[in-house]
Amino acid sequence: MIERFFLKDYLSFKEVELELNSGLIVFTGPSGSGKSILMNSILASLGSASCDATLCESSVTWDINGEELGIESDDINVFKHIKKEKSRYFINNQSVSKKSMSTLASGYLRHLSLKDFSDFENENLLSILDSRIEHKEHKIFALKDEYRAAYLEHNIVKKELLTIEDEQRKIIELKEFAAFEIKKIEDINPTPSEDSELLEIKKGLSKKEKVLKNISLANSIFDYEHNVFLALDSLDIESSFFGDSMNELRAIMESAEDKFSALDEVDVEDVLNRIEALSELKRRYGSIEDALKYKEQKILELQKYENIEMTKGDLEQREAALGKKVKELAQRLSELRHVEIKLFTNDLNKYLKELYLREAQIDIKEIEYDLSGKDEIVIKLNSTELQKVSTGEFNRLRLAILALKSEFMGKNGGILMLDEIDANLSGEESMSVAKVLKQLSKHFQIFVISHQPQLTSMGDQHFLIHKNGDESLVKKLELQERVDEIARIISGDRVTDEAKRFAKELLHVQK
Repeated sequence: MIERFFLKDYLSFKEVELELNSGLIVFTGPSGSGKSILMNSILASLGSASCDATLCESSVTWDINGEELGIESDDINVFKHIKKEKSRYFINNQSVSKKSMSTLASGYLRHLSLKDFSDFENENLLSILDSRIEHKEHKIFALKDEYRAAYLEHNIVKKELLTIEDEQRKIIELKEFAAFEIKKIEDINPTPSEDSELLEIKKGLSKKEKVLKNISLANSIFDYEHNVFLALDSLDIESSFFGDSMNELRAIMESAEDKFSALDEVDVEDVLNRIEALSELKRRYGSIEDALKYKEQKILELQKYENIEMTKGDLEQREAALGKKVKELAQRLSELRHVEIKLFTNDLNKYLKELYLREAQIDIKEIEYDLSGKDEIVIKLNSTELQKVSTGEFNRLRLAILALKSEFMGKNGGILMLDEIDANLSGEESMSVAKVLKQLSKHFQIFVISHQPQLTSMGDQHFLIHKNGDESLVKKLELQERVDEIARIISGDRVTDEAKRFAKELLHVQK
């Protein structure tokens, strides 16, 4: 609730401070005194309207959730609108945008002025209906939770299935491409470092003839080897070093001869073709190793494509099972709702009768499955669609819906702001609206501007807005002052004794 409201310098108001209670708070006063201006400034202090006041401030007892704005909730949270050169907004002295303040306040505050259809949205109507069912111990909330979980999971599986079906439309081309890439590499069938080895072979082939010729010429050195030994012996020099060197040289020559002789069986053209094929792979993939990695990647992709049918089959089974579960749970919800809707209609029409309205016709229509099931509640007033009923009828019907909802609400339902909801109503109609608002005030803090004695007499707090010269003033009325103000509403500026008697009767009934 709003515990305190302060206003400074706004049009005809210089300074106003209101200490507010819970329940029904009524503003009355002569036309042009500033009632709507005051109501607008309260809304502006919470970011729900605009005004040019120097300061308008509301202290609220809401347990706000301001984590996204970096605001911690206090026992009393202060919402403030300051206007100097430009408007600035604060919550607990922290600067915020008007949009942020309005969004935060909207969870606690409703301004029922125009044809706002939010009370008639299907989600809200189903919530009221389901609360009635739950109250009768039918455990519909647990059923709704089970349905919602199945519905969300079903949607996820359906999305996965659609993704696979979309892939399937491309799968033939993808499989062919993967198989083609794999075959292209497998046809060459490279091995790591094979290109380096082939280049060595190519190099060896290119110098084979020359190397073998030089080796043949060099081998003649061994024909004179014994002469060297004889010379060394004659010089009394140990010849083992020479023998070791010659043996090493002989091993080198023989190894070289064997190596190059092995190339006799190598087809030069095959080597060159192989080198060219490997070079093509390297140009395409970067290296032989990269080509082999790419092949493995494509093999895995091909396996995925080949397994997709199996995956699709599993998903189709899950989707079918979840779809069946969703339908079964939605049907159970629908059966409970169809039973309760008759009682819902009867109770709503009791309120409508009190409000001097025609009866409402309420039907449950089957719609596409959503988070709430497959049911849509459709309300008509005496067979007239809501869009076509008058504003007065619409607002009273909305009050009836709120009254029906409040039967299973906690005490703190938030704040309702109403602009002259009883305007142009007869005395009986006004009293009916007042009684419904009085019931709602057990759950909401309600601010209302009234020109009718019936609603005014129901107020838990009554504030008179009046002018002293050009300045608007606000005064909280005590009992006798309320009698005088209600009598003024009844008879005008010339208050009659009869009007005073009627005012006392109204207030006595309420007391």
